[in-house]
Amino acid sequence: MATFATSDQLLVVIDPVARRTDGEAVRIAKDVLSGGAAHTKVCLPDSPEEFARVLERRGSRRPVVIGDDRALVRAVSLLHRRRELAGCGLSVVPVGAAQALARSLGIPAGAVAAARAVLDGAERRMDLLVDESDGVVLGALRIPPLTGGAEDTAEAGRHVADFDSGRPWIRTCQSLVRTLVAARPARSSSPAAAPGPSRLRVEVDGVTLVDLDQPLEALSVTPGDSGKVEVEARPLSVGAEATPLLATGRRITVSGPDFRYRADAAVSGPVRRRTWTVWEGAWGLTLPVASPGDHSLG
Repeated sequence: MATFATSDQLLVVIDPVARRTDGEAVRIAKDVLSGGAAHTKVCLPDSPEEFARVLERRGSRRPVVIGDDRALVRAVSLLHRRRELAGCGLSVVPVGAAQALARSLGIPAGAVAAARAVLDGAERRMDLLVDESDGVVLGALRIPPLTGGAEDTAEAGRHVADFDSGRPWIRTCQSLVRTLVAARPARSSSPAAAPGPSRLRVEVDGVTLVDLDQPLEALSVTPGDSGKVEVEARPLSVGAEATPLLATGRRITVSGPDFRYRADAAVSGPVRRRTWTVWEGAWGLTLPVASPGDHSLG
């Protein structure tokens, strides 16, 4: 169900990564938003702390994040931890390389189209996956996320770079990460060096879908309808491809040996147990209004 956003006063929060990677797209989005809203306040936070303070002090303004998927997840995470998602709809103009999550949620491509959707669209309530440590997942959850090795270190380097505003200590961290990546031995191409299957217990609403004695090739959790997620477990197969195991539910628990998982734009872990619960309609996102005959936005 969608409701039209009522506040014509916008708080435009421009992520520093977006400013560095595509300043022209940022300028275009800012011009479209400023020209279409009654009042627009633009903020340029240079650190996670500033980003949080800007959102906390938004008042009655409707927050608009100009940035990539990580900026979107950061905003939702901050508002969730403050338990303010129920009364604060978010709008997003995707700028940056990481936009897969934004696309999957229905946000248009291109600065102009996305900014117009902020001005003319409607707020749609979205489900949220929340774990026991208050971490959130907006879109897809996958295990295993990577093959491991240097890719994990490179991922850490990208996170360090998120809020680089020219400060020496951040440059030092980035240099260290690059050194670690360069110094890591090359991965062997032999079969013995390939990552082995995961042995995990997967429970959906308390019912075991996969147990530790069944090697698992992959696990994916994606949003469903009416407060449920769709779970697909792919057992390791020898010869013919194994039939995926499917389930839907409101609560999923994964446990076993240390494992990492990809949630939206980030890799987390290792952990030995994690439980995610669906919060139905927990957050609002401004999306384009469906045209006549188009029921894709419900």
